[in-house]
Amino acid sequence: MKKSIVKRIWLMILTSVLVMVFVGCSAGTNTKEPVQPPNTQTPATQEEEDENLDVSEEIEEEEEVEDEGDGTPFNNGDKKRVKARGLYLTASTAGARLDHYIELANTTEINAYVIDLKNDYGTVGYNSNVPLANEIGAVEVRFDIDKVTTKLKENDIYTIGRIVVFKDPILAEKKPEYAIKNKDGGLYLFNGTNWIDPYNEECWKYAIDIAREALDRGFDEIQFDYIRFPDGRRSDMVFESKDDREAPEVVNDFLSYARKELEGQILSGDIFAIVCETPGDTEGIGQVFEDVGENLDYISPMIYPSHYALGQSINGVVFPKPDLDPYGIVFNTLLKAKSRYDKVEGHTPIIRPFLQDFTASWIGAGNYQKYGTEQVKQQIQAVYDAGYEEWFFWDPFNNYSTDAYEKK
Repeated sequence: MKKSIVKRIWLMILTSVLVMVFVGCSAGTNTKEPVQPPNTQTPATQEEEDENLDVSEEIEEEEEVEDEGDGTPFNNGDKKRVKARGLYLTASTAGARLDHYIELANTTEINAYVIDLKNDYGTVGYNSNVPLANEIGAVEVRFDIDKVTTKLKENDIYTIGRIVVFKDPILAEKKPEYAIKNKDGGLYLFNGTNWIDPYNEECWKYAIDIAREALDRGFDEIQFDYIRFPDGRRSDMVFESKDDREAPEVVNDFLSYARKELEGQILSGDIFAIVCETPGDTEGIGQVFEDVGENLDYISPMIYPSHYALGQSINGVVFPKPDLDPYGIVFNTLLKAKSRYDKVEGHTPIIRPFLQDFTASWIGAGNYQKYGTEQVKQQIQAVYDAGYEEWFFWDPFNNYSTDAYEKK
């Protein structure tokens, strides 16, 4: 509050007190006229009323400024916020089946879609004008970004653009100076895919250029995925841009850079769900649960029961076959996450998990079950029972159990 405002308020209070003292002293002990109670105000002149009005307006204006950011430190309170209940869509789905998903959102509780902008293969799936994307041949137009965002907005559907950051075989192959190398000087390969060097800030700029373009062309939010190092043996990797920072610092520095470059925007990120359970950087991927979300509005642990090890302990509960207990996995992961965030001072992002709507037959007979309406409903209920309100479902083929969603 400005010093001049404070001074005027104190002068008003002092004037009222002097009036009350004068009235009280001038009244004799036999007078029947009561002394004015402390909260009684004497009539003000027009000048005083105008001054009081100015003070109130200035105070009100300052309160509005303090409320900017909608409870976050990122000054983006003017942006549209929803309690998102949505689905992941590939670029191909957004181009070929959008009407189906618009109808789904218009008839059920679904109100948001996470759409691939740059996917796990490095493909930029919309009509992008980002120079580097076109230079390396990453653009394969599967949907028209302007038409898609327009139609979704017309139907009041929240749009989130997914950008895979450090897993990018196209950029690694076309610009090997940006890639993680192996000890022989060739491109590092993990699970058949090349990755780019998280230490190289040119890679950061590429992701941000795509994000900025998507926001300018109608997306409401950017969601960064693969904000991590490969989960292979670090000793097999050569980072040519490496400095003295540890992996978690590099990941957090990228997100801090994103926050600075995309000021005022809503940003989110995906993380391994096991990070909610394990301390520090136990997984060796650069994601520390308490720290990775410090520059994000939302964070999405990918709580897929099939991705947990047999016999995994979560929140003190052992799950012999995690895929067979979707409720228990989601519920306990979120409780553990909440208990850890409760100990963090300062900003923590809103937790908005990704959940499983696919059948993981590859984990072996007896260890998995077919996922459908019942398993989806169990996971949704687990989110609510853990005290959260938002969720997304993931199926790489976008074949969802639509009967599980509440109808409008």
